Amino acid sequence: MDIDSLNPEQIIADMAAALRTLLDGRDIADPVMVGIYTGGVWVAQRLHRLLELKDPLGTLDISFYRDDFTRVGMNPQVRPSLLPAGIEDRHVILVDDVLNTGRTIRAALNELFDYGRPASILLAALVERGGRELPIQADVVGARVELARDRHIKLHGPAPLRLSVVEDARQKG
Repeated sequence: MDIDSLNPEQIIADMAAALRTLLDGRDIADPVMVGIYTGGVWVAQRLHRLLELKDPLGTLDISFYRDDFTRVGMNPQVRPSLLPAGIEDRHVILVDDVLNTGRTIRAALNELFDYGRPASILLAALVERGGRELPIQADVVGARVELARDRHIKLHGPAPLRLSVVEDARQKG
């Protein structure tokens, strides 16, 4: 699949419809939505609006929860996580832009549980690509793309949203 042919706004509209069907099928009426900085928040903002969720959108910055924190250092733009609605015994929709190894999602789950024990967590990802290192999969996926190991998908935004493929400088030489 050619990444340039993907329309993020249409993908998000399709994801919202799939999420609505999933929520209705599981009889989940009032989920809390949480986006992972940065791209996951951009996607979550659009999904939150399309699903007309009541509670404010939550945001997570998982910088301190990453398992590679000591290797890559601190993200120069660490933001505070904000969960305006309590998540204890609530159904949570966790949103990220790209699901690759699963390590970002693992970090996000660790942080979420520091705020309480949700009833359930659904994972929505704009793009899923090969390279999983942990047994994590999304409940709703906008698009699936296979890329070489030294390539990554980047979401640019917030408006307009655009996807591109970038080369991983760490894999070189």
